[in-house]
This record gives sequence, C-alpha cells and structure tokens, in this order.
Amino acid sequence: MRRTALTPRPDWRAQAEEAGFEFHTFDGEPYWDESACYRFSLEQIERDIEAPTQELTNLCYEAVDFILGNEELLTRFAIPEAHWAYVRQSWQRRDKDLYGRFDFHYDGKGPARLYEFNADTPTGLYEASVFQWLWLEDLIRLGTLPKGTDQFNSIQEHLVDGFGAMELGGPTLHFTAVRDSAEDRGTTAYLEDCARQGGLATKFLFIDEIGVDATGRFTDLGDQAITNLFKLYPWEWLFREDFAKHLPNSSTTFYEPAWKAVLSNKALLPVLWHLFKGHPNLLPSFFEDDPEMESLGKEYVRKPLLGREGANIQLVTSDGTRVAPGPYGDEGFIRQAYAPLPGFDGHYPVIGSWIVMGQPCGIGVREENNPITTNAARFVPHVIEP
Repeated sequence: MRRTALTPRPDWRAQAEEAGFEFHTFDGEPYWDESACYRFSLEQIERDIEAPTQELTNLCYEAVDFILGNEELLTRFAIPEAHWAYVRQSWQRRDKDLYGRFDFHYDGKGPARLYEFNADTPTGLYEASVFQWLWLEDLIRLGTLPKGTDQFNSIQEHLVDGFGAMELGGPTLHFTAVRDSAEDRGTTAYLEDCARQGGLATKFLFIDEIGVDATGRFTDLGDQAITNLFKLYPWEWLFREDFAKHLPNSSTTFYEPAWKAVLSNKALLPVLWHLFKGHPNLLPSFFEDDPEMESLGKEYVRKPLLGREGANIQLVTSDGTRVAPGPYGDEGFIRQAYAPLPGFDGHYPVIGSWIVMGQPCGIGVREENNPITTNAARFVPHVIEP
C-alpha cells in the first residue's frame, strides 16, 4: 500500500459536473481529491480487505441474533422499547438488506481491523462506485497509469443486480432523504438510477413529504401507498419521529430493514469482541461499565453509540486527548483499543469497504490531515497495480 502524488486533471470539476457528481466540493474545498492515489497489490486487496469484509459480514449477522434475544443489550443500544418487537420481527422475517460500509484500519502490513460498521445509511457510494472508476479509465487513456491497472470496484454491478433481485410485492420502490443535503440527495439519486437499471419503477420524495392515511399506511404526494421504501435516514432518528408509531401497521418494506439498527450502532463493537474475542479483524472494545475496559490501558478511543462522521470521538493518547466536536453522546459511549491510522506524510487514510447483498465489492479511501476522520475528509481514488 503506497500513496502516490499525481497531477489533477485540469478539467476534473467539469467532468464531475457532467457525471452528476455535484457534491465534489464542500465549502469551497475539494471533497474529491485526485492529487494523489493509493496503490494496492492484488494480494492486499483479496487477502487483507476483501476476505475480512466477508468474514465480518457473517459475524455481524450472527451478532444480530444474539443482540435481539437480549433485552439488556437492546436497552444499551438505546433502541426505544416500543420498537423492540418491530425490529425483532424484521429479523425474523429476514427482511433483505441492500448495502453497508465497513470502515477499516489498514496499513498494508496486516489484516484490516474494524473501526465501525456503517450499516444503515452509509454515504461515499457514488464516488466509490462511479467517479473513481471514470477517473481510472481516464488516467489509463491519458497514459498516466499503465494499461492493466485495475481497481477493487464492482459496486455498481452488485447494486443493479441487487435491485433486480428484489421481490417488491408492489408497483414502485420509493426513495427518500432529507432536504438540504447535496450528498444525501446525490447518493439517493444514484441508488434510484441503479434501481431503474435493475428493472424497477421508482419515485422520489423528501422525508418530510411522507404522509399517513386513515389506515396507517405511509403515502406519497399523490396519495399512493408506499409499499417499499429506500430511506437515507437513520433508524435511530426515525424511531423518535411522531409517525414512527405507524411503523408496525404500515405494511411498508424498508431498505435498510429495521434490524440494521443494531448493526449501525457503536454498541455492536463490544458485542462483537465479546462473541469473537481475539478475532484478527476486530479491535478490543468494551462498554464503559465493563471492568475489562481497563485492559485497554491509558490509550484508547471513546466513541458515542450513535455518532456519525467522527463527531464527538475522543482520542486519548500519551500525547493528550483530541475531541472532535459534535452533537452526539447522550445515549452513552463505548471504548475501543487505540489503533492509529497509518500516516503518509501527514495524510491519514481510512478504508471504506463496501458490501452489497452480503458480498464485498469495492473500496473507497477517505483521508484527513489529522487522526480523526470527520465530515471534512477527502475522497482519494485507489488502484490495484498490474
């Protein structure tokens, strides 16, 4: 694994706009960063990232059974008790999930280790699937990269196939996201396009436009019943909305399903360590009232159960404590062993490994200039060297 400096294409912004990548820049700073790329060997991808992604996916599915059978854990996960039965039923029905993203520590010298699982509403999808592939093809065409250079990236093929395999039981797959987020809207639009390529009829509406009819069914602006809904909206937020009381009787099939609420929670990390202690792809993690937490020593990472994009993470090291600002933490924290991101001349990458329909299918690399990955991280493309 190497980081190599490159000269950005002079027209990359125009190419991004033409490709529909409208959130390539945030607050005047590039989010897409092609001034460098990360280079991997095929063995590193297959052995150290792809195989662990499949292994951890299987372990997470095992953990769902354990968590949903334990009321103390459901309380620890801060899932409102009123929705326990609904979450359990979604798992008992084996409601299908579509996708997720594992965030890994990886330095090229050993197996990837899990920082967290973005199982419910992961973003970074379009740039990982489409735009970094277009970048690769363009640089090969320009001669900047040699022929035979590849990428771990079959995300779009898996998404289209996944949507094509859905048995909706209704005429339309609705899509929804919040207003005023270019990234969320772009991600949702991309997934909607994949669904159409998979042969599905789709319709988009914002989350605040969803209605409820007299029978308790969710409806769109045309009063059509929403029988199937992809939501880029976290379950922990949805559970606390007033209309959440209609979930059990709505007859709506959700993507991601309600059981994903236990996998998108940082409380998953100590549960995985409890069930599979010593697994090479896991970092020791504990609830804060667990006496074994002391085994972490004086250096550790403190993570809010329901935090997002690095917000409110506390990095406690011998050099002091770093805290990323944010609004999270009221539900509690877990502690995880300190595994510092590898540094490449002041750049700190985290590997996002994508899983679609239960199968690993690609990665995206985000990096920052500090050791906590936040929403200011840049997306940097990768290649597999020939």
